[in-house]
Amino acid sequence: MAAKKAGKFSVAKQKTSEIHSRTRSDHSHETAEDYVEAIAEISREKASCRVSDLAKYFGVSHVTVHRIITRLQGEGLVDTEPYRPIVLTRRGSEVAERSRQRHEIVYQFLLALGLSTDVAIRDAEGIEHHVSPQTLQKMEMWISRLQASPGRS
Repeated sequence: MAAKKAGKFSVAKQKTSEIHSRTRSDHSHETAEDYVEAIAEISREKASCRVSDLAKYFGVSHVTVHRIITRLQGEGLVDTEPYRPIVLTRRGSEVAERSRQRHEIVYQFLLALGLSTDVAIRDAEGIEHHVSPQTLQKMEMWISRLQASPGRS
């Protein structure tokens, strides 16, 4: 009997470690996704994006933004030079667009559940980074069915 319990525990432990491993991986991409999405948004609104824009947007120091932009440049997501605007690379633009789409689907799903705009905005920001493609697809299908249903106002 004890062997069975140990076996069940080790299987559960293995699955738990896989889940935590995925979560750690997701966290490592969150900042990059948030920044490229913000750069795209700011660039659309102001025609360019600078370190000061991102510092204000995220409420962090210029040093923090500079450190992250250096990392993003190393990952091939942005191009920048001293005293010049930050520009997304093609890869950075693709990451920004995918992130924006995920964010919008999660946001619309939360609104469809009846959450307030404020709560949906806040929760979508965290969920968008961790939702699997399968879950995202189901959310999108559910929203589409809800919007297509008769009697919906």
